[in-house]
Amino acid sequence: MPYGTIRKQMIPLQAEFEDMDDETRVQYEGFRPGMYVRLEIPALPCEFVTNFDPHYPIILGGLGASEGNIGYLQMRLKKHRWYNRILKTRDPLILSLGWRRFQTMPLYHIEDHNGRHRLLKYTPEHMHCGASIWGPITPQGTGFLAVQSVAGTQANFRIAATGVVLDLDKSVTIVKKLKLTGYPYKIFKNTCFIQGMFNTVLEVAKFEGASIRTVSGLKGQIKKALRTPPGAFRATFEDRALMSDIVFLRSWYPVSVPQLYNPVTSLLMPVGQKDAWTGMRTVGQLKHDLGIKNKPNKDSLYKPVVRQKRHFNPLHIPKTLQKALPFKSKPKNQEAKGKTPLDLRRPAVIREPHERKVAALLTALGTVYNHKNKKAQAEQHMKHKDFLKQKEKEEVVKQKRLKEERKKIYRAMGQKEKKKLKSSLKGASKDN
Repeated sequence: MPYGTIRKQMIPLQAEFEDMDDETRVQYEGFRPGMYVRLEIPALPCEFVTNFDPHYPIILGGLGASEGNIGYLQMRLKKHRWYNRILKTRDPLILSLGWRRFQTMPLYHIEDHNGRHRLLKYTPEHMHCGASIWGPITPQGTGFLAVQSVAGTQANFRIAATGVVLDLDKSVTIVKKLKLTGYPYKIFKNTCFIQGMFNTVLEVAKFEGASIRTVSGLKGQIKKALRTPPGAFRATFEDRALMSDIVFLRSWYPVSVPQLYNPVTSLLMPVGQKDAWTGMRTVGQLKHDLGIKNKPNKDSLYKPVVRQKRHFNPLHIPKTLQKALPFKSKPKNQEAKGKTPLDLRRPAVIREPHERKVAALLTALGTVYNHKNKKAQAEQHMKHKDFLKQKEKEEVVKQKRLKEERKKIYRAMGQKEKKKLKSSLKGASKDN
């Protein structure tokens, strides 16, 4: 509405209320611009009055009836592009949300494609993420900004993050990845007994039917808990597992949002110290102030790899398979190296002169017999070869004779068929 129109409307109102006193006039048209107003605020901290500084501006605002409660807030947050660090989960952050400034510990998370809200250790660099906090109930769609600290004047001051309130309940369950490991202590074909992953039978019962895997890539499933030792269970795999395998279970563990709501009480501090409010410090600031250095994780340090020598059982080849092997691949019954051969371990026999002659004669006779036997076998082999050649020739002649006979038979059958065809043709011509 133009300013001139508003002024024209105000002229009759001013003329109407001109003769009334201010108290009566306020009841009709309210407080006019430029009037002094006195406010009475109950239950105000005494430090506010004691340390009041008239040079420090104070803004008064009002809250709805439901905005005085504290609860869980789901927010969408993004790290500011000019802030030079990423924000860490569980690090205290100061939010300016609605009429309030307070410090809280947000949990950052991101929604996966399957609807799971996965906990993030740090905020993404150039992307929005979810944040869950414990704070005052604020209407949905309310924007906010976050800073890391409000103490002192900083030359490189930057806003840490900005975002908006999405939801006001605890419907979002934030989970983080949990990896449990165990070791087999008994193996029966595809069944395996595993220990070290759980501590009680109740823990095993919660994970019955869960999928597990070994480092070598075998997939398996948790079946049932064992009585002893506590926490051990029976599992089945798609193939036989090894005693050197490490079995691990991937699961998701729900994370609770820290219930920290710390209002910024800088107005209650003495004059000249209103910008010295620090609140809760981050873990990094505490370590810096106390001179504590991060100790490296022992599992992350490089160290020489010491592997135990593996002892394999000797190869056992079944007798049925040994028969099919070639001679060079068959296992030889050789004595172990360094041992005395079996013939040298027998007692020595010293023969008499007569026994020597008899043994020499028997050896000579055996040699002659073997020679004759070999000669007879060779002659028999040659005769058999000649016999096979003769048999082959006879077979060729026999096949040739059978072929000629078959030709004669087929020729006679063909002539008979021709005669039958001619006679049938003649009978058909006579009928016509």
